[in-house]
Amino acid sequence: MIARIAGCVAILALIGAAPGASGRVVHYQPREETIPPILSDEASQIVVANCMSCHSLDYLTTQPRGKGTKFWRDEVTKMIAVYKAPVEPADADAIVAALDRKFGGGG
Repeated sequence: MIARIAGCVAILALIGAAPGASGRVVHYQPREETIPPILSDEASQIVVANCMSCHSLDYLTTQPRGKGTKFWRDEVTKMIAVYKAPVEPADADAIVAALDRKFGGGG
């Protein structure tokens, strides 16, 4: 029983020592992300603007090459339908076209 109480006291002490527990405000500054060279042209800005809110841009550059337009359309559709990405229909078409051009569309 004493060990259990001591354990609880230790946990409470750790919680009290946790950052932000003192009542001070802790500010988080997200890191600035650099745009990879493959996505730095004007045609890729639609991808950068719509995709980086959920994905790192480096993640986008690791996608498979040569999969074709249907692959990219299915991926963008999945992001919108399943993951609720806030992408306008006209932007979705432009995103598909840009990804298809950049990552080796196979038709």
